[in-house]
Amino acid sequence: MENDYQKHALITGATSGIGYELAKLFAKDNYNLVLVARSQNNLEETKKEIEALFPKIHIHLYAADLFERGQAEMLYQKTESLGIRVDVLVNNAGQGEWGKFTNTDLQREIDIIELNVISMMVLTKLYLKDMVARNSGKILQLASSASKVPSPYLSVYAATKAFTLSLAEALSREVENTDVIITALQPGATDTDFFHKAKAENTVTYQEMELYTPEEVAKAGFDGLMKGEMTVVPGIMNKAQGMLSNFLPDQAVAANMEKKMERSTKATGNVKLPKHLASARERESINAATQDVHGDLNK
Repeated sequence: MENDYQKHALITGATSGIGYELAKLFAKDNYNLVLVARSQNNLEETKKEIEALFPKIHIHLYAADLFERGQAEMLYQKTESLGIRVDVLVNNAGQGEWGKFTNTDLQREIDIIELNVISMMVLTKLYLKDMVARNSGKILQLASSASKVPSPYLSVYAATKAFTLSLAEALSREVENTDVIITALQPGATDTDFFHKAKAENTVTYQEMELYTPEEVAKAGFDGLMKGEMTVVPGIMNKAQGMLSNFLPDQAVAANMEKKMERSTKATGNVKLPKHLASARERESINAATQDVHGDLNK
């Protein structure tokens, strides 16, 4: 009989935010982990913290930049070469870029599509084929509350999440006669480093609205996946917004989203760090790396 500790969950974007909290939940449920992120240092810190909580869990680390074409295939090949059977795939890695579409950087948004769409789709296809072949496995896709609404100032990000949601729901239907589960998680604005990476820290959403915690979003996604739910929408306000969007015309929904993503008049210019410690660490490491390349950002 297979030992519980031989199960593996592969999580991208695992060193901060929702991915970090999902890693802890899978470890608690006796899954070995394959943690994927860009920073080897942050991967090592994450490993230490999870091992301190769950010392019997074995943790594999894989530093990969999923913005780059071919990195997703290399990740799959690595787990294959190590003989790791991925029982759960969590496509958590994703970024956005704030601003009017005519003003944002083209290459940055091409990179976001590479990460949010291409790498996610490649990993899904490669691991799903294995899961269907053995008739077991689970995939959790990180969509967003923005996946069902037009989102001015985050237009490309929202479009990539619409792709993620649509793909997850379609594939869930395709595998419904198997023992494979595919779940899309649609969180609202969450206290991670997303807004910093997207240059959206001065928005109404980040400055004025209450953010969900990564812990509560991860728990909702984990529970929904284990129950076999097709979609999971954490939080009462998030659910209410989704229901309201179903009744309003798209123009009204877009206008409402625009207000949330406009610059806040209450923004002070002071740095607002995430309360979530792993996400704050992620921000600090990104800023340090940027300074190493570009010098003092305050000059």
